[in-house]
Amino acid sequence: MHSGLVHTLDFDRDGKVLGHLGIPFSIDRSPYFQVKVPVCRVRNGAGPSVLLMAGNHGDEYEGELSLARLIRLIEPEKIKGSVTILPLTNTPAVLAGKRCSPLDGGNLNRAFPGSPNGSPTERLAHFLEAELFPRHDIVLDIHSGGTSMEHLPTALIERDQDEKRHARALALMKTLGMPYGFIADNGPGAPTSMGGARRSGAIGLSGEFGGGATVTPASMRYTMMAIDNLLQAAGVTDEPILNAGRPQEKAIQLLSLSRHSQGIYATRRGWFEPAAGPGDRVSAGQLAGWYHDLERLDAAEEPLTFAEAGIVLSRRLHTMCEAGDCLIQVAEPIET
Repeated sequence: MHSGLVHTLDFDRDGKVLGHLGIPFSIDRSPYFQVKVPVCRVRNGAGPSVLLMAGNHGDEYEGELSLARLIRLIEPEKIKGSVTILPLTNTPAVLAGKRCSPLDGGNLNRAFPGSPNGSPTERLAHFLEAELFPRHDIVLDIHSGGTSMEHLPTALIERDQDEKRHARALALMKTLGMPYGFIADNGPGAPTSMGGARRSGAIGLSGEFGGGATVTPASMRYTMMAIDNLLQAAGVTDEPILNAGRPQEKAIQLLSLSRHSQGIYATRRGWFEPAAGPGDRVSAGQLAGWYHDLERLDAAEEPLTFAEAGIVLSRRLHTMCEAGDCLIQVAEPIET
């Protein structure tokens, strides 16, 4: 009653059910309080199983809106197998419009494998990795740049040391219809949802579908198209449900982000003026932007240059920065 996470999901029941995950969290005004995380489960017999989740970070809205729409449109007769949908995975963060949970400061995508007796974020991460991910063949966790970042629209997988699983993840990533895809080298102990999915035996997919804590027609189109394409590639559906459009005609450009030298980080308080943006091809030594010190108006702005060549993957949207903020990242184009 005072630990773990509770739910009433019946994973063997056919039909469509909307319910909640309950995370016990005793607080001043409510000693038996539970954090309620909405979940939808749709099943039509045996078959492939896919988990779709958004709101891992609360200020990333493309997935939240797309999965809310999918819940309203999906019906058991439209699928084979099962789909589990978590549109507001880190619900406290979503309702607060923040990256991290206001209840415990938890960043869900840095909390795996979690703990059954920890904070709400840790308990949720533990339930996902230990109980929910293992029940699914494929996990898609939908992200964007959130409040502070502009991001190139990309699909994402983490490198898997198992060559067959890595090949399967790469093949599924290519079906999403995104113009870019990058492979993150986060290691076997990665505290991310993709690390948790991999450790649980599921194929983990993710992506960055927008940014700036807003949505655009293009970012919504990419997100809904990726969901439709994945459900069809997995064999769950025969036709699109969200029906956002056709896949990209040209082949996906694969990118690698594996070294800290691919990013430029602030080392002191300042104001960043970019000279390049997502999608730009840059060379080592090329100007990335200028760093201003508005508290020392007699000091000239500092030019910042890229340490490595590649394609700009993301840049910081907030001009004011503190030491440690990532200002801009460049990814390395790779062949399949």
